[in-house]
Amino acid sequence: MQPVAVVTGASSGIGAATAIRLAGAEAGYHVVLTARRADRIDAVAARIRADGGSAQACVLDVTDRGAVDSFAGSLGRCDVLVNNAGGAFGAETVAESDPADWRAMYEVNVLGTLNVTQALLPLLIASGDGTIVVMGSTAGFVAYEGGGGYVAAKHGEHAIAATLRLELSGQPVRVIEIAPGMVRTDEFAVNRFRGDRDRAAAIYAGVREPLTADDIADVVVWTIISRPSHVNVDLLVIRPRAQAAQHKVYREE
Repeated sequence: MQPVAVVTGASSGIGAATAIRLAGAEAGYHVVLTARRADRIDAVAARIRADGGSAQACVLDVTDRGAVDSFAGSLGRCDVLVNNAGGAFGAETVAESDPADWRAMYEVNVLGTLNVTQALLPLLIASGDGTIVVMGSTAGFVAYEGGGGYVAAKHGEHAIAATLRLELSGQPVRVIEIAPGMVRTDEFAVNRFRGDRDRAAAIYAGVREPLTADDIADVVVWTIISRPSHVNVDLLVIRPRAQAAQHKVYREE
């Protein structure tokens, strides 16, 4: 029977790229794409099927626990869960930020990961060889100005991955955390700056090659399918060469 991979936040960016790679011939998963925007996940699923892969799209808000539980109940199998849904909202200082933005980031990054993981964990264990991927961030380890809410949320997501790995010791489930640095996608920075594309573009100004969604998807799939089941890549930090650290980025004139 074909293995099943669930990817949250699969409507664009890293989530869409990961779903496409997991459904490819090398990995061969039936991929269940979830996100809030039906038209976007339908389009990604259609692309996968056009390329000969197997995919279905399910509209899902990971912050809605009732919807998550219903979604989990509709699945008969889950071998891989990629917790990718997340986002950053606002870039104000701690003193000036809106608590509503912090709450929204905590709900989607932390509680969303918790909701889906809890709901699908019985199926992942029952698979006999499950994998949970948590899409973290270098923000989960290093703070930066204007990023307080997102940093706090990603620290929380890192805590889920680390704790879950301890608690699942002895179970046939790996817990992998991927922590990207500077990744240029279609929407992340634009959403963070509330649609201001000029401010979003300035983040990458002078950086010849920031990471792409495909770069991250390639790493995710590598950790899942190229390593034997007894090998757990606990944490993989990935940055572009131009980004030596959170605060150190080489920019060309």
